[in-house]
Amino acid sequence: MFKCNCGSSGYGEGGRNIALRRKARKLFFGFKRDSRLESFWNNIQCDLRLFIFILLLVCLYRALFMLIMHSYINPVTEMHEIFLANWMGMRLSLKTAGGAALVTFVFLTLTNLAIPKLYKLTNKLRLYWGTLVSFVFNVLFVARFPFYNQFHMTYNAQQVMAGANEKTGSVLTMMIQDYGLIWRMAIAILLTIVCCMMLRKLLQVRTLGMPSFLQGRPLLFTPLFVVVFAAFFLFVRFGGSFTFGSGINWESSGVTSDDFLNECVLDDMQAMYRVRAQNERMKSGKAASFVNQENIRDYLHFVAGHNEENGDDITPYLARTAKGPHINKPQHIFIILEESGAAWPLLDKYADLHVADGIKSLINSPNGYGTHAFMPNGEYTSVAFDGIISGLSEMRVAVNYQPRSVKEQYPTALATQLKKLGYKVDFWYGGNPSWASMKQFALTQGFDNFYGYTDMGVPKVNTFGTSDEYLLQALYEHLPEEQPTVHVVKTESDHPPYNIDLEAEGFDLARTEELTAAMPDVENPKQLAKEIGHYWYTDKVVTEFIKKTEAKYPDSLFIVTGDHAVRTDPSRHPTLFEHQAVPLLIYGAGINKDILPTNAPGGLTSIMPTIMELIAPKGFVYYSIVPSMTEAYGVNGMQAGFNTSCFLTRNAMGAVDKETMESLPWTPNGTFDADAERAKAMKWLPAARTISWWLAVYGTDLNAK
Repeated sequence: MFKCNCGSSGYGEGGRNIALRRKARKLFFGFKRDSRLESFWNNIQCDLRLFIFILLLVCLYRALFMLIMHSYINPVTEMHEIFLANWMGMRLSLKTAGGAALVTFVFLTLTNLAIPKLYKLTNKLRLYWGTLVSFVFNVLFVARFPFYNQFHMTYNAQQVMAGANEKTGSVLTMMIQDYGLIWRMAIAILLTIVCCMMLRKLLQVRTLGMPSFLQGRPLLFTPLFVVVFAAFFLFVRFGGSFTFGSGINWESSGVTSDDFLNECVLDDMQAMYRVRAQNERMKSGKAASFVNQENIRDYLHFVAGHNEENGDDITPYLARTAKGPHINKPQHIFIILEESGAAWPLLDKYADLHVADGIKSLINSPNGYGTHAFMPNGEYTSVAFDGIISGLSEMRVAVNYQPRSVKEQYPTALATQLKKLGYKVDFWYGGNPSWASMKQFALTQGFDNFYGYTDMGVPKVNTFGTSDEYLLQALYEHLPEEQPTVHVVKTESDHPPYNIDLEAEGFDLARTEELTAAMPDVENPKQLAKEIGHYWYTDKVVTEFIKKTEAKYPDSLFIVTGDHAVRTDPSRHPTLFEHQAVPLLIYGAGINKDILPTNAPGGLTSIMPTIMELIAPKGFVYYSIVPSMTEAYGVNGMQAGFNTSCFLTRNAMGAVDKETMESLPWTPNGTFDADAERAKAMKWLPAARTISWWLAVYGTDLNAK
């Protein structure tokens, strides 16, 4: 049975006379003063032991994570930065350990001070609490490895909340099949048993006796304890400092030049705290940088291209007038968002993989145009939905969950604009239509129909939905011959649990494993081969669908891009382009290589205005925050694409909130002006984010604040 001296005296009484005097003393809050002080003194020591145990545990896990995942450390990173990351991480983890110990101090130690007879129960509860805390850290520790492999981050709000909004059964199936949930949980349980045994031994160590000058002197002990406790609390609260300015928190944890080490500074609990804080900011619309409410009118004037006041309604400022069609109006328009449709497989560097031959063949055809200078709206799927449906740039507000998103239409909504040209507009999704409230969101924003796999009469291929082949076949069979239609299509197969039978589809998985193994700096060649095999599958069936549909409906327009790129990287240290960029294909009758500037930059919200400038009659009025890509280098053209964390111009790519800048694959190093390229993005990014934020939070009324 567990025993601990947290409630026993554990020290000499100083003789019989002292003992007699103690028995004769008046009661303190109804109990003997010394028994109460002794119990309190020993409980404090046990709380400190719990604090030290948790601190050492999370610091050990930080070091182990660095050691096991050391291949993610940039080769040029110096050793002193590794020590710095561990040192600052330990300081930050003071908060984590302090939070765990504060619970036992408040609910156990102080309770035991009031009711000394509860000391045995207090001892057990402290062990149980410490074991539970250890279990949580053990689970987060073993889950951290696959999470970082996928997203190159430690628990961030977008991905965690996106997972939380998934159906529980789907998430569990994916975690079991692709991320080893069962064996990882077994490791976590084993680690918890070890932690419980170690903590039990630690709590059983004999406590130190109270200093003699404090014995029997509660009036001296109390103020001294209050001062020491307050100082210790501040020191822990501010991460090894007594002031906020010199302390450390999750927002200031990027203390090294290495992104991996900066993520390691945060222990798992601090990373989850970051998730909570970011999620709260997302709800309030205060998370994104470059959102400046005070400048909303200036940004509207900039977007409108003039300084005239158009009243207090945002809508007139967003009005654009089509200059006349570049091609004949298509009978059918298809906007295909490929799951995890990254741009890097299209680069010549990876041509031997042959995983993007379909889209490359369409780009190279006489009726095709392609640009690699293109950005998704964000780094996960629901942000892509948000951007394409609403026309709003990503600004860390979950547009699909905003109350107004299911009550009123945004003036920039894609479906509303295209319906004015006589099109029926439908959304086709290979997953469940109830996911992330997307069906309700899309229908409110003007789509005539939203079809999930449950509406198509197709087989369920995995826990998330159907395969891309069944999705596109259902769409093809649905197509009418007369009525003009627009179909936004979101594929699903290139997503965990990656269960397409690639060999049966004609993909040589063994050969690809050999090629990926020969690629430098690949973490898991077998897993990478499996992932890019699913990329190949989507590319194949999308290309086949386009060719088949074009043969039957030659006056069709096809636009293909990716919903995001992050998940499948070609190395542990991908470039910004490899990690973030997606391609854009425009294909169909009348399209040619000169229809847009070469490698015209843009983003997901650029698609609607670009379609309008390609097909709308001269004088047609539509509403968009950003301009068409046909005007990329015009007087007020947008010479950049951007998403949550990065921007991209025709020549360079950079991080939004850092000074990081890189050449693009087709731009020789050192041939671009970093300041000039950043200025191109910053000309538009603050305006697009602020206007999007205002529309999502306040609506079109400029006086709504």
